Amino acid sequence: MVRPRSHGGAAAVTRGPKPKPNAVRRNVHKHAQELTPEAQPGRELPRALGIKAAGAKRFWETWTRAPQTATWLETDWAELEVTTKLVDAFFQGDTKVAAEIRQRVAKWGATVEDRARLRISVKEPGTDEPEGDTPEEPALSMDEELYRLLNTEAGEAHTRSSADSASG
Repeated sequence: MVRPRSHGGAAAVTRGPKPKPNAVRRNVHKHAQELTPEAQPGRELPRALGIKAAGAKRFWETWTRAPQTATWLETDWAELEVTTKLVDAFFQGDTKVAAEIRQRVAKWGATVEDRARLRISVKEPGTDEPEGDTPEEPALSMDEELYRLLNTEAGEAHTRSSADSASG
């Protein structure tokens, strides 16, 4: 059986029966992390780094407040300092460092794809509360909504035309 299922607004096709609402995954990786989306306190940008570019200063500010930094050790902060120097060089025109920057931030989970590869998930706000007895109906994707709308209108039109022909 193939059925459409929506994930974050995009429709995906899955195979097999729909999972039970109370299904529990048993293949959770032992090193998987779940982060809370709250910003961290951050750190001051060390003046000794000599950062000049505003973009590099924003990079430092963004990363020092990222949820990933909640578990960072001093070695991780040292890596952020080195990477911020590379970002400063990038914003000053040295585009050769772009690949190195991308590799470094990928190790911290910069993008959704990076976090998936690192088995990092971000806890959605309000997911700690137990849900009611009835599971909430998932929002329809635009395709599913259009499909239902067209089929409903077509069915009503067919019923009306059949009724008209039978009475006339």
